[in-house]
Parts: sequence; C-alpha cells; structure tokens
Amino acid sequence: MGWPLRRGRAPTGNPVTFSKIHYTKPSITDLETGYAADAAAHGWGERCYDYVHRFESGFARHLDVAHAIATSSATGALHMGMAAMGIGPGDEVILGDINWIASAAPISHLGARPVFVDVLSDSWCLDPAAVEAAITSRTKAILAVHLYGNLCDMDALLDIGKRHGIPVIEDAAEAIGSVWHGRRAGSMGIFGAFSFHGTKTLTTGEGGMFVTSDPALYARTLTLSNHGRKQGETRQFWPSDIGFKYKMSNVQAAIGCAQLERVDDLIDAKRRIFHYYQTALSDLDLRMNPEPVGTLNGFWMPTIVASEGAPFDREDLLLRMHEANIDGRVFFWPLSSLPMFDTVPGNCVSTSLSPRAINLPSYHDLTHSEQDRVIEVVRASFG
Repeated sequence: MGWPLRRGRAPTGNPVTFSKIHYTKPSITDLETGYAADAAAHGWGERCYDYVHRFESGFARHLDVAHAIATSSATGALHMGMAAMGIGPGDEVILGDINWIASAAPISHLGARPVFVDVLSDSWCLDPAAVEAAITSRTKAILAVHLYGNLCDMDALLDIGKRHGIPVIEDAAEAIGSVWHGRRAGSMGIFGAFSFHGTKTLTTGEGGMFVTSDPALYARTLTLSNHGRKQGETRQFWPSDIGFKYKMSNVQAAIGCAQLERVDDLIDAKRRIFHYYQTALSDLDLRMNPEPVGTLNGFWMPTIVASEGAPFDREDLLLRMHEANIDGRVFFWPLSSLPMFDTVPGNCVSTSLSPRAINLPSYHDLTHSEQDRVIEVVRASFG
C-alpha cells in the first residue's frame, strides 16, 4: 500500500496531487524481520537474552568502548547512569538550553536540578564558556548533548571537566555516525547514552544503550539495571539495592543486531541526503548542520536555521509543507521556556533559534525527486 495522497498547491500555486513525504521512517529489510522472527520463535528460556547480549557486545565494538547495556530508551540509560554516579537531591547537572526534555528529565527524576546554559550559534550545542561560568560547588556533571548529529566541543568540555573534577556525560541519542577527531560520539565521556527510537538512524522501534569504559560505573549500572541484583549473586531473587527495570526485549535487540550489521550503509544514506540538501540550498540566507574539520557528522536530522533578519517565517514554511503533503518538524524549544522550568533570560542564542529553524525530511530511502519537492517548498518560503 502506498502513502496517502493529498490535493494541494505547488509553490507556484498550481493544483497538484502529492504523495506523502514523512520526516523520517526506519529502513527495515529481510535481515531485520528474519532476526526478529527467530527471536520470537526461539528466543525464550535460556535463550531469552541471546540477541540482547549480541547487540550489546556488537555495539560496544562499534564504539570501541568496554561495556554496553541495552535499555528500553536513552532516557532510561541516562537515568541509570546518573543514579549509578550518585547524582541526587541538591546536585546540579549542566546542559544546553536547546534540547528535548528527555535529556533533562532524568536529572529531575533523581531530585537534582538541571542548569540550562546557552549554546553556540553554529553547532547549537553547549557553549563551553557558559558551562564553565555555571559551575558551582553543587555541580556533579556536565551533560553534553550532541544535537541532531552535531557534536559538542568535546575537547573543551573534557578539559573543563578535568580542571574542575566534574565528569562529562554524553547524550548521543541523535549522534550515531558522528565522530569527534577519531572517537565516536558517546565513547568519550564517563558514559554515553543512545536512542534507538523509530526515528533514529539505527532503530529497534523503541530502545537505547548505556555505554562506558569505566568498570566500576558499569558494575554499578548493571546492578541497578537488574532491579538491584548484583552480577554473580548466587541467591535467587536477591537484590542488594533498589534498582530499575529499563531492559530491552530480545525481539527488539534482534532488530538492533540486523541494523548494526547495516550501520555504515544507514549512516551513509543520512550523509548523502544531507549533502543533497546542502548543495541545493547553499545560496539561501541560512545555516545547516556543521561539520568542523577533523569531525564527521552523522546528520541524523538535516536542519535549516535562517539567518537573523532573513525573510523567513517558520509558520509559513510549516503551512507550505503541510499543503504539499510534507512533514515539517520544528526545532526544539528552549527547555527553560517550558512551564515546568524557570526561565533563563540570558540564553540569547537558545531563545533565538527555534523561530528560525526547522528539520527537513531525511528517511533513508528518500529519493532525489522527493528531496526536490522539499527543496522547492523551502526555497519558495525564502522568496
């Protein structure tokens, strides 16, 4: 069955029927369905974690880290990792103001306070100078969120962390395929968290991964991940602590194993889609995801940010995309603008980004002709 059709108007104003262009969808092949069917048919009893362990070890090798724990979400991975670090009431964790709430929620769940600082205008990620200025005696971690595949300045953040004795955590939920000077996103901090939501480059439908090369943190997180039961405990159903239940299912992990075998192709597709947009929109008064020298951007979500003062109206573009049967996805709101948090008036870059930005469709099998439809609408909105 094909995607729904919609009557609308082209940017020229002429009536036309459009097929749906989604902002994202997964790339699923016979490999994924075959592994999932095997897990559903045979992955029970003593084999109930076979694909989970296979996925964990394969993902750890991909990142070149020592340990990985498959989870039900990146949020769960962050929650467990921060809990294992001892973050709790009275503590503070610094992160960028422009992010999805999943990055901040685990901090609040633990009773700690998220401290929102401004971001850089080019990467939309943490401003290291703002991070250093926000450090207090209560700061227990810096959370580096690699937004839309864009990389935080890890050299600067790790240096700040080292000088102040504060660990750096990586939220790499959106950064599969991104590489900072030879090291994959998620592999550089005390721990990293990944998302395999259905929108992500590598997917298990829902799911995530905790990764670390710190053996003590791994052991503590592994215990917490299993309702507080320590590895090697001989007494059945004997927890040593109150833990969590953020496990990934064997069927999900089977899909993840197949996706991991295809990960290079999945990343290449994202990069190919981004560069096609970049070339076609290069003459417009906007900025797209950066790729500094010495880095690779996985370009999870190609994003345009209109220059300040450019003739751009985000709501107008969203309406044009809707009329052309194209999904439009807004840039994240500043977390400090949400009703559950206090406002931070000084975060000027974060405040200015959302009204000027939008994510473009980028599913793996997006064709050039479909991209051309998106490009035409974007160009018309700058006219």
